[in-house]
Amino acid sequence: MHKYKNIAKGVLLFTLVVFLYAFSAKRNTDLPIAKTNIEFVGEDHLLISKNIVDKLLIQNQQAVECMPKDILDLNELESKISSHPMIEKAEVYLTVNGEVRVEVAQRKPLARVISEPSFYIDSRGEMMPLSPEHSARVILVYGDVDASNLEAVNELLQYIAQDDFLKLYVTEIIVNEEQQFSLAMRTYDFEVVVGTTKDLDKKMNNFKAFYQKAKKDKLLQTYKTVNLHFDRQVVCTKF
Repeated sequence: MHKYKNIAKGVLLFTLVVFLYAFSAKRNTDLPIAKTNIEFVGEDHLLISKNIVDKLLIQNQQAVECMPKDILDLNELESKISSHPMIEKAEVYLTVNGEVRVEVAQRKPLARVISEPSFYIDSRGEMMPLSPEHSARVILVYGDVDASNLEAVNELLQYIAQDDFLKLYVTEIIVNEEQQFSLAMRTYDFEVVVGTTKDLDKKMNNFKAFYQKAKKDKLLQTYKTVNLHFDRQVVCTKF
């Protein structure tokens, strides 16, 4: 008999714990969001403000802070924030303290195309609008850039971004009517004629060898153009 009493007490205690847990969880989900916390990751200069992200934290025309937790759709908020043209990815989650945390990764511009209207080309090779918050210090691209030649422009940009020498010295890319590329340098006035993106490794290795030799001979200031378009040679013109 004593054994059955202990079992009954155990069942009753277990039922009470389950009830209290369910009741507490229900009360917790019924409570509104305590606050929101927005964090940007990866970049120092913001292309989008926290205020704009905060305005995106609206679901069914209701601010997140006013909503109970049980009707909050985190996936919908993530999709909404990630769809902003300045944002590459967003993660939204709810903490145990009832705080909505938002981690935002911005898109990274590699170049700015000087046209009407101007736009950036980002690290994924896609067009993105300029930001009203901050002007990124990136390579300037002059000439017609559209869907027909965007891939080639991005190939050249990616090559420059991954090369320490070119990343330091190249400030402009010029696209002519024949879809040939030229580069402008930070320190010297000569134009580097690249041509197409074919054999970029060979062309840039030839250019670096020429640069080191001309720098040693103190001739870099005398050149007007440095043409890499020809196979196995660098053809230069002087002022």
